[in-house]
Amino acid sequence: MNKKRDEARAFAKEIADFSKDVGGGDIVIAPPFTVLKEVNDILSGTNVGLAGQNCHYEEKGAYTGEISPLMLKDAGCTYVILGHSERRKYFFETDEIINKKVRAALSCGLKPIICVGETEEERDLGITEYVIGIQLKKALRDIGYWEEIIIAYEPVWAIGTGRNATPDQAEEAQKFIRDVLCLIYGEKGKGIRILYGGSVTPENIGDLIVMDNVDGVLVGGASLKSDSFIGIISKVAELK
Repeated sequence: MNKKRDEARAFAKEIADFSKDVGGGDIVIAPPFTVLKEVNDILSGTNVGLAGQNCHYEEKGAYTGEISPLMLKDAGCTYVILGHSERRKYFFETDEIINKKVRAALSCGLKPIICVGETEEERDLGITEYVIGIQLKKALRDIGYWEEIIIAYEPVWAIGTGRNATPDQAEEAQKFIRDVLCLIYGEKGKGIRILYGGSVTPENIGDLIVMDNVDGVLVGGASLKSDSFIGIISKVAELK
C-alpha cells in the first residue's frame, strides 16, 4: 500500500528505462490497483511485467471492494500475487481460499505467484516443512500442471523485520518446496520457478540468488526505492 499516481509513474519509468539494458530473466512490478493503468501505459512495449497484488476468485459479481482476475487482465496484468503472508494474517485468507484464487487466475490467463512460508513460532517448533507442505498441497489441490505457476517462499519472520533467512536456510526450504512440487507433478515440478522473499536487499541478494533452488526473488521494502530495486535486478542478472 505505497505510491500515489505521480510516484508510481516515476518509479515505473525508471525501472522500464533501466530494463532496456538487462538481458534474460523476468522483471515484474506489482503496484496498487489504483495505479495499474498508469503503470501499464509506461510499461507497454518494455520487458517489464505487471502484477496485481491480489484478486478475488470470482470473475464478477456482488463482491463490493474486490478485484476480479478478469479486471487485472483487462488492466494489463500478466501476473498476480496470491496467498501473501499479509493477506493470510490480516485478512484471514485460508489455504482453501487461495486454492480458489489460483484456479481463477489460471483460468483467466494470469500467472499466479503463490506465497508460502512459516511464522517464527512455527520455525521455533521445528514444523517449517510441515507448514509449507500443507500450504503448497492445499493451494495446488486438484490443479494440474501449469508452467505458469510460480512459488514464492516467504519466511514470515523475515518480512519487514530486517532479518532474512541465511542462504542455507533459504536453500533448505526451497529444496523442500521443489521436492513437494515433484511429488505433485513428477519431473515437471523441476520446471516450476521458486522465488525467495523476506527482507531481500542489494547487500544480501548475491548470496541468496546463487543457491540451486532460488530461481528469483520477491522483493518487499527494498523495491520501494528505484536505486535499491535496480541494484537487486543488476545482481540477479549478473549471477543468473
